[in-house]
Amino acid sequence: MPPEPDPPYLRIVTEIRRRIADGELAPGGRVPSTRQIAKEWGVALATATKALTTLRLDGLVEGPEHELTRERIVRAAIEIADSEGLAALSMRGVAARLGVAAMSPYRHVGSKEDLVLLMADTAFGEKSYPADPPTGWRPRLELAARTLWALYRNHPWLTQTGPLTRPLLLPNLMVHAEWVLATLDGHGLDPTTVLDLHVLLYSYVQGIAASLEQEAQAEAATGLSEDEWMDRQSQALQAITTSPRYPTFTRITASLPNGYDLRLDELFEFGLGPLLDGIAGIIEDR
Repeated sequence: MPPEPDPPYLRIVTEIRRRIADGELAPGGRVPSTRQIAKEWGVALATATKALTTLRLDGLVEGPEHELTRERIVRAAIEIADSEGLAALSMRGVAARLGVAAMSPYRHVGSKEDLVLLMADTAFGEKSYPADPPTGWRPRLELAARTLWALYRNHPWLTQTGPLTRPLLLPNLMVHAEWVLATLDGHGLDPTTVLDLHVLLYSYVQGIAASLEQEAQAEAATGLSEDEWMDRQSQALQAITTSPRYPTFTRITASLPNGYDLRLDELFEFGLGPLLDGIAGIIEDR
């Protein structure tokens, strides 16, 4: 059988490479635009874009560098992390998404590590707090917790940006810290207790939110949704519930006619109340 012909975008790439090699396209010269390629080769704009992106990734042509900014790089990186997870992020992938040469982002961001910090600072800056705060420490802490939860909900990869013991010193993250610290200040708590309670509230939100990213990674790795994965555990679950070793688990699960559905949003709300009750006890003891 004859070999399969190259896809259209590769034929375009090959021809433009030839023109560069033969000097028809001189260094610094203008390569055909996306629309010019689409018209000359009779292809869709998406195909023309793919051809130019391939050439840019190979370093053969330069993209519109005057339009490339740090803000565009960070936004593209956030989009990748939101859809594919932080593990999928690379500087080359960001360049491909923006349709520029592979090394171009380094002109604006020094490294992937620097990029992740910029991403996190941008994400944490998407929400702020009202100039006229609610009355009372408890509504203010509830607002802080739900604000952080919403941010992690929108960007699950944020939980992977650093351990609790190595806090990110980011201006926009400090906005959330300042809100909590100002809320706890003035209630007779010593400075260490104020900081401990702040870390406790933050770690509560971050801890539950970590499952958002882990679930996304598990679904990407297995191709199974949470419900589909659980359906495949029926045999293992039956082995546990019929074993005499776990009578309490068997009794409790048997009392649930529709089973137990773990919903992280509901778990977050359920746990927030007791956490704030505990903080109330500490404040009232002062």
